[in-house]
Amino acid sequence: MDRKDVLDLDDFSAEEIDEVLATAEAMREVLSRPIRRVPPLRGKTIVNLFYEASTRTRISFELAAKNLSADVVNITATGSSVEKGESLVDTIKTLQALGADVVVMRHSMAGAPYLVAQHLRGSVVNAGDGCHAHPTQALLDLFTIRQKFGFIRGLTVVIVGDILYSRVARSDVWGLTRMGAQVILCGPPTLMPDFGVNGHRAGLPPVEICYDLDRCIHRADVVMALRIQRERQTGGLLPSLREYINLYQVNAARVEKARPGALVMHPGPMNEGIEIAPDVARGSRSVIEEQVTNGVAIRMALLFLLAGERVGLAVA
Repeated sequence: MDRKDVLDLDDFSAEEIDEVLATAEAMREVLSRPIRRVPPLRGKTIVNLFYEASTRTRISFELAAKNLSADVVNITATGSSVEKGESLVDTIKTLQALGADVVVMRHSMAGAPYLVAQHLRGSVVNAGDGCHAHPTQALLDLFTIRQKFGFIRGLTVVIVGDILYSRVARSDVWGLTRMGAQVILCGPPTLMPDFGVNGHRAGLPPVEICYDLDRCIHRADVVMALRIQRERQTGGLLPSLREYINLYQVNAARVEKARPGALVMHPGPMNEGIEIAPDVARGSRSVIEEQVTNGVAIRMALLFLLAGERVGLAVA
């Protein structure tokens, strides 16, 4: 993969995405071994720089780096020099001087990883920046879909919930449409960006917009529920959670209306009983746990493609 950084999927070609997914297949095989450790990142230093709280993504990147034999350093804003007023650029210069080969970064401000990429000689992987992008989540979603169907082109994916504040939805739109899927975004008008005429606006690929889940779910091969991002929202966007549950919750009755074999997905963390019913989250159509497992394989693939030595991947 001929790139220094992974900041979003808007500049990825279908061929690059294919390469990441194919590499992730090899990493899944590594994860199935009794000893899940290979040497391609031996001697490399991966820094997880998280300015926001995270469980799945941070641990997933840590496991991915350790499985590839890298040295891993975890930094959070709490307890670091950020509390003393150190700027982001100064932090990055310090990490570079200490020999960071890859910085995996999550930040509450959209665009922060792009700034870091300008000042770091090593690679930057965006692990989520504000409401903007979450490319590794989108890649693991693509990987999970392709594992189940064998293909992505021609599928219809309904993403339902808080589209306005979801960085996952934005990256998924880029990845899914680039790979030939049709995307339907569904949610309350107050939680939907202004996509303009025919669901298209500058800066995003064309998508279909739907405000009534019951009218579009019957076309779904994949139903992806999104968490309401209450920590990012301003007030007054929803009359009540009860109304949201009534109109937009992914429940068993709605899933039954989807196409035969339709998958249920969620990027996590879930608010069970709000955007998704508990029985659906653990039901036969749910691949939510597989998404978590696939997250390690995808992040191993990206770290390997960015910084790995090609020899030794198959060595136990």
